[in-house]
Amino acid sequence: MAFLELQGLTKRFGSQVAVDGLDFAVEQGEFLSLLGPSGCGKTTTLQMIAGFVAPSAGNIVLDGQDLQRVHPSRRGLGMVFQSYALFPHMTTAENVAFGLEMQRVARAERDRRVAETLTLVGLSEFADRYPRRMSGGQQQRVALARALVIRPRILLLDEPLSNLDAKLREEMQIELRQIQRTLGTTTILVTHDQAEAMALSDRVAVMNRGRIEQLAVPYEAYERPANAFVASFLGRTNVLAATGRRDNGALRLTIGPSSWTVPSLEGERFLVTLRPERITFVQDGGAGLPGIVRTSIFQGNHWLYQVETESGVVSVIRQNVGGPAPAEGAHVRLGWTAEDMSVRPLVDRS
Repeated sequence: MAFLELQGLTKRFGSQVAVDGLDFAVEQGEFLSLLGPSGCGKTTTLQMIAGFVAPSAGNIVLDGQDLQRVHPSRRGLGMVFQSYALFPHMTTAENVAFGLEMQRVARAERDRRVAETLTLVGLSEFADRYPRRMSGGQQQRVALARALVIRPRILLLDEPLSNLDAKLREEMQIELRQIQRTLGTTTILVTHDQAEAMALSDRVAVMNRGRIEQLAVPYEAYERPANAFVASFLGRTNVLAATGRRDNGALRLTIGPSSWTVPSLEGERFLVTLRPERITFVQDGGAGLPGIVRTSIFQGNHWLYQVETESGVVSVIRQNVGGPAPAEGAHVRLGWTAEDMSVRPLVDRS
């Protein structure tokens, strides 16, 4: 039996279905991210697990126990909010100790656990400081310590890094993952940041319109997206139309003047999703999809190109390894391998 199970979990607000029959399980010690655009139902799902929102249907089972029969304060869950929700009139140590006081933990044990947790998040020297005198990153650590000190069965994180600047957010991602691995706490993160979800998670649940489009390890979801929505949401991607014909049991796929042999699929027309970083500029005389560079943007460690082709505008990412780069207006040829493509039949909805 899985540690946490969501069984047909549904939430309706009037005629609107916010969460639509979710079924998935989380193993003990796992770090799972609920990833998706605003309004996809990820925060509502987290709130139902926490007990802040009552499900319209379905079950939430934690370690064999029906959580809907348990008051939110007794579920043993720790939560970190986007706003941190720190008490401004309390010091760092007092904020962290608050949950233990509510549990009526003895003073000596409370002080010991607060000190241990502040050390874990690197705030031992800030125990007597008030939130208003701390940076955003420090406040985020206080909120995390307050959630961890009660030794939660599950740690719930609701966009906890979204208020930090890019550099600090990246640093906190590393720290958060290290802390989670050290403690082995089962963790569920809600985020709309694709890079954050992939950097932190053991698995990612990509949500759209209240449903899970794909639940997989980050590498699998990125390299083998279940559909066009997942492909487009997890980073940049190109969607190209292709035609196919059977060739000795395989499928010969054609885009422009180029073709590739791929595993056989039903149909004659297909959609191909292709990551920009998998596309190369073919040397003079080589085969490839011809095009003209319309935009060239330098982004530090890589160049981002928009290339106009007969199959539409294609995005290309080329790592900055020195040497000349194609200029705007240059005629180029684009190449990639069959393994770089995700192929699915084009469904005729007419």
